[in-house]
Amino acid sequence: MRGGPASVQWRTSSYSGGNGQCVEVGAATASVAVRDSKDREGPALVFTAEAWGAFVLGVRAGELAEA
Repeated sequence: MRGGPASVQWRTSSYSGGNGQCVEVGAATASVAVRDSKDREGPALVFTAEAWGAFVLGVRAGELAEA
């Protein structure tokens, strides 16, 4: 999907520091889209709300920490 769903309100993490090295996340009705902040018209990855929730829980639990 290019640019993501039209009705999405995009946001970046408060931890991003504003240096352009981050992604933007936006929630739609039943999905969550993720795009590169440097290429806002480029492709967006779209996940179900359930899949995104599982990803966030995994990050918070340290399951995706660097090796």
